[in-house]
Amino acid sequence: MIRTGIQVLPAGIADTVSADHVNSSPDLTLNTNLKHRWMLAGLLSTLVIVLALPAYYLMSVKPDPMLPDGLTQPPSFVGRDACISCHKTEYDQWRNSDHDRAMAPATVDTVLGDFNNVLFEHGGVISRFFKRDNNFYVNTRGPDGEKADFQITYTFGATPLQQYLVSFPGGRLQCLTIAWNVEKRRWYALPNHTNDDSDWLHWTNGAQNWNGMCAECHSTHLRKGYDLTTDTFNTTWSEIDVSCEACHGPGSHHVAWAEKPDMAREKTDNYNLIVKTRDITPGAQLAICARCHSRRALFTDFSHDVDNMMDYMIPSLLTENLYYPDGQILDEVYVYGSFTQSKMYQRNVKCSDCHNVHSLKLKANGNALCLQCHRKDVYDTKDHHFHKPEYKGKPSKGDDCISCHMPQSPYMGIDHRADHSIRIPRPDISRKYPVPNSCNTAGCHDDKTVKWSAEWTAKWYGLRERPHYVTVFASARNGDPEAHKALIQLAEDQLQPPVVRATAVSLLRGFPDDSSYKLLISSLSDDQALIRHTAISTLSLYSRPLETEKIAPLLYDPVKAVRMQAAMSLAGVCPDSVSAAQRIKLKAALDEYRNAMEYSADFPAGRYNLGNLYDALRNTGQAIKNYKEAIRIDRQFIPALNNLAMLYNRTGNNDEALKLFQEIIEIRPDLFDAAYSLGLLLAEEKRYTEAVIYLKKAAGGMPGRPRVYYNLGLLQQMLKQHSEAEASLFRALELDPENYDYLLSVADFLIRRKRYDEAIEVARKMSELFPERTTGVRILEYIHRVKKDEG
Repeated sequence: MIRTGIQVLPAGIADTVSADHVNSSPDLTLNTNLKHRWMLAGLLSTLVIVLALPAYYLMSVKPDPMLPDGLTQPPSFVGRDACISCHKTEYDQWRNSDHDRAMAPATVDTVLGDFNNVLFEHGGVISRFFKRDNNFYVNTRGPDGEKADFQITYTFGATPLQQYLVSFPGGRLQCLTIAWNVEKRRWYALPNHTNDDSDWLHWTNGAQNWNGMCAECHSTHLRKGYDLTTDTFNTTWSEIDVSCEACHGPGSHHVAWAEKPDMAREKTDNYNLIVKTRDITPGAQLAICARCHSRRALFTDFSHDVDNMMDYMIPSLLTENLYYPDGQILDEVYVYGSFTQSKMYQRNVKCSDCHNVHSLKLKANGNALCLQCHRKDVYDTKDHHFHKPEYKGKPSKGDDCISCHMPQSPYMGIDHRADHSIRIPRPDISRKYPVPNSCNTAGCHDDKTVKWSAEWTAKWYGLRERPHYVTVFASARNGDPEAHKALIQLAEDQLQPPVVRATAVSLLRGFPDDSSYKLLISSLSDDQALIRHTAISTLSLYSRPLETEKIAPLLYDPVKAVRMQAAMSLAGVCPDSVSAAQRIKLKAALDEYRNAMEYSADFPAGRYNLGNLYDALRNTGQAIKNYKEAIRIDRQFIPALNNLAMLYNRTGNNDEALKLFQEIIEIRPDLFDAAYSLGLLLAEEKRYTEAVIYLKKAAGGMPGRPRVYYNLGLLQQMLKQHSEAEASLFRALELDPENYDYLLSVADFLIRRKRYDEAIEVARKMSELFPERTTGVRILEYIHRVKKDEG
């Protein structure tokens, strides 16, 4: 197995591969990784911190929701027809809305696409859309790569595009990735369309599976019904589209109350509805919408009586594959993550202030929407936006609030969605970092340079630069040591949105020292469940021994996701390290975690997390089985390939480990962590020349990672590549000048070259920084003896 320390070559521990699949896979990353032996080496002494019981733990846990007086059975779903007589206005607004048309059986009335024997060619494959016996069909490549006729059973959405679902064995419904452009009235291939039936993204495979990927947000009271043992679905719903009870909850008790004579209606809380939707806080309203309008990891079917959204899902952080470093939307992340960054949300603006919650239409047109709150004489003026309403005889976007403050990005090819962080345009930031700005977007000044836009905004608004967390996130993503202190400050800043603070916490995985550890420990008692959850998962990535007494109190957390993450991090600990009461809680939370991952086991990430769980529990057979299942579902699912390779290495099967790392690099040549791991593994196999090739590749791709240079330098020194070794070892020390191992390796290198004066300076620095260690003194004594003998 790969080991640490400069006495053994190659030294160091490979970092866990953190990159996701190159394609947009579902964000099921509840457990990022178990506590790996493969993370950055634990070079620092443990900082003992007394952990007070979290404030939320000292509070009384909210009891289960009580049924209204006189009611003994939970409410059931009754359907929208039971609502119309009293709520005709709301029903009429909802009718034909995007929620109403979210899904429907494929009929003449619901199918918008042209099925009149139309041919569509993409990538050399011709698909034919046609009708037969009043049913709709497509002739295209199926799961075996052969062309066949497939019946369309359901429509999916209505504007700006419509997709179509095909029924498959095992209860599966699969989404065609050839869709209908409603406005232009033509077929087109979605950006993720592929003709390769072995690819997870192919329309017959997991990425296009309606049951697990889409269904939850297109139907009411959706129960996924996935059976892990048979790999089949029994998916059910109460209504096929997003109807009244999707938001208001099961309505049988409310209907029974409403049907009573006026004088007979008892006084009741919220009219016997489970979900309160009127006179609620922005956060409470957003929680209703976020269950669908967010990028998230679902780990159970939704229930309307939950107290916290993280009892059934985990919202995504501002990660590199989803968001730009300034928090603008990059991938299809919907609304929640961006809106919670906005000043609007922080100042109590809520969804219904802009959107009619039943029709989903904007509540006003143009700038009138924003002028509900903002003064027209201040903001709807040329003195504010400096643009004309018309340019060259055509309407200009320059005086439009939304165009400037909520730039749109196209997803699914033609579906333009606005960034809800509602930010000030910052071309000055775009000059420094790879982030877009609304000035240079298509349709505005895309023919101009960012420099041009920045100069004009500076002329209009002055040169004042507002601080932004983009500087921290961009630097941290690049592994810049200068980001370390700023990350800690950002994580501690209570004025920042929780998703920003949680993202800062997660990025501390790249800076595993005592100050980071102290911040992570304090974050375990944060009021925000998202931050507690992130702190646990980040601590689990550190190579230092896990202090169970710091994590164990989180087994009592009132939020399910936090409990499960705490249990997962403690899964492999010695039973005697926790109390008898905590062992009971640990078992219960591990059962919750296992059930959650089995719920998600139709995704590669669900199987991957099960593999991590069984590996932590030392059930190697089940761990290998689940990693292999994850890879079967998606051959390009990098985390499972990576962890299976590491497991093979630990169990002595290095031949298979090498094959998997080589496969990762073939899939993702830019995944330099994998090149690093492969280089170390080759060195362990004494294939040193090959090892240097991959360590050089890793160093070139991760220039801010000192340990890569350290391992490379040690290996080069052993191969007598002295000038290269010097460059690598000194680069490691330059990046982390107070690291004991790096100082020792440089001192050793200098002594071997008889550069004693330089070695003395390094040894003195070691003695100053690490007075408790005698190495520096012994090096000085050794050099003194050698110089005396040579003198």
